[in-house]
Amino acid sequence: MKKIYASQSKEVTDRERRHMELSRRAACDCAVLLENDGMLPLPSGKKLALYGNGAAHTVKGGTGSGDVNTRTDIGICQGLEEAGFAITTKDWLQKQRQKRAKEKQEYLDQYAEHPLDSFLHPFQEPSPAPITEKDLDGSDTDTAIYVIARISGEGTDRSCKRGDYLLYEEEEAQLRQLTQHYAHVAVILNIGGVIDLAAIQAMPGIGAVLLMGQLGNAGGHALADLLSGKVTPSGKLTDTWAKAYCDYPSSAEFSHNNGNLDDEYYTDGIYVGYRYFDTFGIEPAYCFGYGKSYADFRMEVQDVVVHGERVDVRVLVTNTSEDFSGKEVAQLYYCAPAGKLDKPCQELAAFAKTSLLRPGMSETLTLSCSIRQMASYSTEEAAWVLEAGEYLLRIGNSSRNTMPVAILRLGQTVQTEIVKNCFPGDCELEEISPGKAGVADAQAKREHAPAADAMEGMRHAYGANGTEPAGHASAQMWSEIGKDGRDLPRLELDAGQIHTITASYQGKREPYATAKQETLTLEDVRNGRCAVEELVAQLSIEELAQLCVGTLRAEEGSVVGNASYLIPGAAGDTTSALWESRGIKNLILADGPAGLRLQPIFKTTKAGELIPGGMVMGDVYEPFDPSYPEEDTDTYYQYCTAIPIGWSLAQSWDMALLEQLGDMVGREMELFGIDLWLAPALNIHRNPLCGRNFEYYSEDPLVSGKAAAAITRGVQSHPGKGTTIKHFAANNQEDNRYYTNAHVGERALREIYLKGFEIAVKESAPMSIMTSYNLLNGTHTANHYGLLQSVARDEWGYGGVIMTDWYTSQKQPGEHEGALPLYPFSASTGCAYAGNDIQMPGCQKNVDDLVEAARSGDEIDGYRVTLADLQFCAANVICAVLKTM
Repeated sequence: MKKIYASQSKEVTDRERRHMELSRRAACDCAVLLENDGMLPLPSGKKLALYGNGAAHTVKGGTGSGDVNTRTDIGICQGLEEAGFAITTKDWLQKQRQKRAKEKQEYLDQYAEHPLDSFLHPFQEPSPAPITEKDLDGSDTDTAIYVIARISGEGTDRSCKRGDYLLYEEEEAQLRQLTQHYAHVAVILNIGGVIDLAAIQAMPGIGAVLLMGQLGNAGGHALADLLSGKVTPSGKLTDTWAKAYCDYPSSAEFSHNNGNLDDEYYTDGIYVGYRYFDTFGIEPAYCFGYGKSYADFRMEVQDVVVHGERVDVRVLVTNTSEDFSGKEVAQLYYCAPAGKLDKPCQELAAFAKTSLLRPGMSETLTLSCSIRQMASYSTEEAAWVLEAGEYLLRIGNSSRNTMPVAILRLGQTVQTEIVKNCFPGDCELEEISPGKAGVADAQAKREHAPAADAMEGMRHAYGANGTEPAGHASAQMWSEIGKDGRDLPRLELDAGQIHTITASYQGKREPYATAKQETLTLEDVRNGRCAVEELVAQLSIEELAQLCVGTLRAEEGSVVGNASYLIPGAAGDTTSALWESRGIKNLILADGPAGLRLQPIFKTTKAGELIPGGMVMGDVYEPFDPSYPEEDTDTYYQYCTAIPIGWSLAQSWDMALLEQLGDMVGREMELFGIDLWLAPALNIHRNPLCGRNFEYYSEDPLVSGKAAAAITRGVQSHPGKGTTIKHFAANNQEDNRYYTNAHVGERALREIYLKGFEIAVKESAPMSIMTSYNLLNGTHTANHYGLLQSVARDEWGYGGVIMTDWYTSQKQPGEHEGALPLYPFSASTGCAYAGNDIQMPGCQKNVDDLVEAARSGDEIDGYRVTLADLQFCAANVICAVLKTM
């Protein structure tokens, strides 16, 4: 180990306390109040009967690489007690702890011989222990808190079954039991993704439902702040919660639901989330953008002004309540005119959150959006198009609670950007649309949702809102203001002021050259004595290949996400093979996105040699080598802060807050010697069962992109520290994640699945991008030239480094055993061809393949790689190293 950043003191540091307090404050803004009949907030010192599987063991976040190894985790019971509440069901909580411990041990025993298998089969939070009459009678209170916990994580998708998307039978029975015994019952959702709440919504006697989410290691304190009224809930949903799982248009075909893990057909096209529910007239349980408060607010539009390509809407928000302070989120939506292209009913254009408003206090928010962002992608024209017509603007505090505020009129159609189609389909893909499919076809799709045994009889009857044709959805929006819209300001858009951008694409890569004879180093580049290209031109093919591959060379490798040789528990390193000869240091990469995931304790010899052991990955733990006497070793500590999961962070709708949290992570990166954080993650919540939705933000690309950009700005405010936005792109399924082929139309890709990445790139310039595992229309994203070069670099102007996800182009130990998959994993040569600069964590075969391909000119694994390709990738790596120095 060249340098040890960790501390030898095992005492809690001031940094840990400060960061945990920031995480606590942030967590309070991430919770969403779904229901409240006045039960909340609770009086100070109230006696509480605490039940549910999340009451005794609170879930702080998801499993896999998104986990964070923290020193302490404040659970719900501890948080409530420390806030002054009296918990009167200690005996029941002990029974629940014993039940969970027993089932957890049985789970660990099951995977004792092959512990890595548990990575793909994470322990599920068990059903709650029985609640007896003795428990009820002895609780000595009229108020019960029932906590429903769920776990999700990397490597496997969730299921529409009891104990996961659906409630356990025991949970339903216990809630009925509690509502009959207690005057007041609140349900807390300690979950990382949408679940079915139909039984709860239909159950009399439930006074409040709070989506706590998974709030990191200060979650218990944050929940106590919310329940006590110390903080008023201000979160808003970033997903549509359906009345039944089969209401989602992708439900029947998603992942394991249809038995096909090899191919995922995105027949829902652009109609994802509220774009589908609103357009096809499907009534949700809770709409996108929804969230209650203890306070009440009024919104008044002050004015709507067009400035060239930008429209500004000023809104006065007033807290009209007498007793509670609070924050409100103003949301601006637009309804585009029907033209040659199908349009969703409405799309989010901008949003803003107030500061804390005391009773009677007001604040003016300005919501700005570019006219260009209202363009739709025309595959026929290979261009972004603003179609002529009238664009209706609406503002409110959720997608289904808005008022019309203005009409923008565009006299002629404008191409805002001329590009080229980069994602040819590899099959016939019939996408739904209101024009040709209508609600009748959508209803048929729902009728062929997962079989009754998988759904466990939990389908619900559809009322008129689920069966009556919607027509073009914008008609519903226009009907509220009359055909002529005379009551609204009508603003003319000047098509001449909306300029057309024509993308320019990279041609054939040409080799770099230099006339300089002296040995060039990175210091020469830093001091301006040579260009990066000149340094690269001096490197041999072997050296170039080394730069393009991470440092894990052993074929047996290491546990995914624990592949660093320099910072224990970090995800990996780039090569240091050119350090002595060229001064090119290695990059240290650490997992995220709920904080840094490092090994919390490690040991070295007195000479600084790392001692094996201490590795933690979920339920997998490697003990320290006992052959090293304690007196001959030094012990180091790397405790990091777990912030709320990405889904919860986005539900704050507070980008300034997310930037603060990014800044906090940047400080911990400085402390522990991390260069690149493998976060934020911003794939779209296409289906609620995707196993990694906990670390992704939303079903909406604007929210996702803005959140990722805010986090990135915070991290990269620390010189030399960078983010890695991921997983690029269409990573919406975890089952068979290395080999699943996402068949997606060009328009859906550009408007839904790539748009968030584009926003993040253009607004925050992340230092790195990580590609996803899946194939995209038959080509692995890691090998997709159109995705990486044509779109990201040429169209968006991305100037950073691109890396693979771990083991994308190599065999992962224990991962690819058994029957051969339908599709191969990605090719090392394909990575260099496409401009995927670094293959992580790397193996010797990756290096050998690149060297052979560049030397021979032959096609290897379907791709030819030139010297210029290797030089291009190596130059991007070196530029990234420069930014960290």
